[in-house]
Amino acid sequence: MGLALASLVTDAGPALSVGLCLLAIPLIALLRNRPNLREAASLGVATLNFLLVAAIYAAHGRGETIPVEVFRITDDLRVAFRVDDLGLLFALTASFLWILNTLYSIGYMRAHHEHKQTRFYICFAASIAAAMGAAFSSNLFSLFVFYEALTLVTYPLVIHAETPVAKAGARRYLVYLLGLSIAFQLPALFMVKAYGGTFEFHAEGLLRTSTASAGVLSLIFVLFLLGIGKAALMPFHSWLPAAMVAPTPVSALLHAVAVVKAGVFTVSRVVFHVFGVKLLGDLGVHEVLVFAACFTIVTASLIALAQDNLKRRLAYSTIAQLSYILLGVGLLVPDAQVGGLAHIGFHAAAKITLFFCAGAILVATHKTLVSQLDGIGRRMPITMGAFTVATLAMIGLPPTACLVSKWFLVEGAAEGGHGLVLAVLVVSTLLNGAYFLPIVWRAFFRPSPDGETGWKEAPWPCVVALSATALLTIGLFFFPGIVLDLARGVVTAAGGVR
Repeated sequence: MGLALASLVTDAGPALSVGLCLLAIPLIALLRNRPNLREAASLGVATLNFLLVAAIYAAHGRGETIPVEVFRITDDLRVAFRVDDLGLLFALTASFLWILNTLYSIGYMRAHHEHKQTRFYICFAASIAAAMGAAFSSNLFSLFVFYEALTLVTYPLVIHAETPVAKAGARRYLVYLLGLSIAFQLPALFMVKAYGGTFEFHAEGLLRTSTASAGVLSLIFVLFLLGIGKAALMPFHSWLPAAMVAPTPVSALLHAVAVVKAGVFTVSRVVFHVFGVKLLGDLGVHEVLVFAACFTIVTASLIALAQDNLKRRLAYSTIAQLSYILLGVGLLVPDAQVGGLAHIGFHAAAKITLFFCAGAILVATHKTLVSQLDGIGRRMPITMGAFTVATLAMIGLPPTACLVSKWFLVEGAAEGGHGLVLAVLVVSTLLNGAYFLPIVWRAFFRPSPDGETGWKEAPWPCVVALSATALLTIGLFFFPGIVLDLARGVVTAAGGVR
């Protein structure tokens, strides 16, 4: 009975997760004139979805999982789901943080008197549905469908303010992400089918038995890197800072919960389950990813130093931190790959905290610039305390979870003899401190220029949410087991390096 129930959960769970998120859309629409019930429904569905994903995780590994087809266009073009460690890592991260992002949104959207809040919650639910679909996709075609759907359903969130600046930012967002996918990722998709014979993922890479030449296979890999724009590799990154015109909960969605994580998740799928570690090692083309990630880490960090707008500084930080994940995956060293994959979850908790804090500052004080934050730590001690915790995480200092993933990255780079990568990691750590620590210094150790005193925290849902994510960042330092176990599962199944 137990095995049968576990099999049922792992087989049907992914489709139920996507369906549950989609079910929230008509429910929210029906409750559009009753905001309390509308927001309770959003929070309730987010909680139920996480519990479902947690049940899938608990049942996973008790039996072999098989793809469950949802619908097909042709025999080759099928939307189907299957549970594996990489998908669970992404799904657990996104589904849990959706709960806290929804709670935060309730306080932020009301306090900021945002318009069209029903549309906001509808698109948010659609975004998480797309993220769950991408996480559990059993083949490359399914992943592509949900990857593109995520772009389309987040567009209304980016353009939410409907100002000229918001429209320009949303236009760049759409053009970059759709344009790169159509120009590069779509051709790569069908080249995989032509030379691999299938779209179905394999733990050791579906192209492992391909007879295509090394040049053709290398070209496919480079096309994927160019086409997966959500990973924000430079120079295809400018859509991300441009999208900061969106409300702060959307920025948190973009940077921590769904969009950019879908990008690095898709690159990870390509590395592990389309090519495979052994094939990439034989080709040597993984070095392209390593070089691009190193360049992005250093360049984005240098640009972040010059940003006075707080959200833009956080945006460039995200661009750099995403490339930690890509760097770890691309090194093809087991420890580095574990660190890169674990950073998906650890970075998400810390980065969403930073954006929550930026939004709380905006709601409470209407300040958006780093240069305006003198003395704000004494007026918003909870918010800036959480910001400090997340700052330590971005730098990679204890007691925060990102130290764990960066430690694995350093160990992997040292094990593989990658001296340049070690230098990049050291330089980027120093740069992280250079553009984050001055904010903390300003907040707590400089006097307020206007002489204002007394607490002025954001509404309680915002404060609760940002406190929870800050505590999560610390908690994962002491209890990283689930994240590390899933990351190790992916790397172990891939067969390691040659």
